[in-house]
Amino acid sequence: MTLRYSPLDNNHRALDAKMVPFGGWEMPLSYPGGTVAEHLACRRGAVAFDVSHLGTVRVSGSDALPRLQAALTNDLTRIGPGRAQYTHLLDEGDGSVLDDIIVWWVADEVFDVMPNASNTERVVEALGSHAIDVTTGRAVIALQGPESRSVLAKTFPAAAEVGRFKVEVLDWDGVTCTVAGTGYTGEDGVEIAVPTAHAPGAWDALIGSGFEPAGLGARDTLRLEAGLPLHGHELGPGISPLQAGLGWVVAWDKDGGFRGKEALAAERDRGVTRVLRALSVQGRRPPRADQPVLVDGEPVGVVTSGNFSPVLGHGIALAFVAPSVAIGDEVAIDIRGEAVPASVVKPPFV
Repeated sequence: MTLRYSPLDNNHRALDAKMVPFGGWEMPLSYPGGTVAEHLACRRGAVAFDVSHLGTVRVSGSDALPRLQAALTNDLTRIGPGRAQYTHLLDEGDGSVLDDIIVWWVADEVFDVMPNASNTERVVEALGSHAIDVTTGRAVIALQGPESRSVLAKTFPAAAEVGRFKVEVLDWDGVTCTVAGTGYTGEDGVEIAVPTAHAPGAWDALIGSGFEPAGLGARDTLRLEAGLPLHGHELGPGISPLQAGLGWVVAWDKDGGFRGKEALAAERDRGVTRVLRALSVQGRRPPRADQPVLVDGEPVGVVTSGNFSPVLGHGIALAFVAPSVAIGDEVAIDIRGEAVPASVVKPPFV
């Protein structure tokens, strides 16, 4: 596969980022300070992530809303223009999650559908010939952390005022940008879509104003502490919204239904065979994906994501387990042959 490069690639290299392939793109894993420092900077201050590898699929016109309604699980009529919504695109055969998506409702008949990097082409196909992949026309910079708005106000004050899950098209020193109050860390913040030609200068201005650069490593540990699913781990082929505990994104009663509804309803009626649980692990040893979850020494499930929590100081994990495993139960994770005790907790961890 030929790797794609962010419009901010030179900026990252100038900051001595460690670059790695991810979802068909070469992206920064971390900067010289390291993942833990970047993670804590997000929890305590303000960081900037390059998330340009995520797709942007523009759907517009008088039939845009009905086409999205027919394809995606959530109900866009619950919100309206100037808002964002989390939703799923399902496999028609088994109701599993082909992708989890944020939709930015930019204007009355204009939507930016934001798929995961490796799923952009799949989403375009599902939405039909009028869906246009505009990923290469912009960079997306995610500004996250409790101080993100105050730092952003130094350079782009209008963007700092965009509320949670709100969307606005704003002028930034003569450049038209789309700003959404969304993110993937559990912290407050916004994401800014900047036209490609202006993106390097925008990134430098943000870093110069006080944002710490952060890479994919911190993005993953932050989303795990927040209990947020990652496609390919907690969502993907064979994994339905019901198994992942995300039934709230399914609008069963919306007019016309949605792609995959019949298969998902069949699973709802017969009951899921596994559920996603959050596990708080004793000690500093990080659990990892594919490690068995045990009850009384017998396997009851498997870890999907695991790591050391920089904030909590111990291991945490998400795992698919038997439905009988409930919040408050004590389990263990087989970490390289040792049964390490863990408690089933209600997410988020932080």
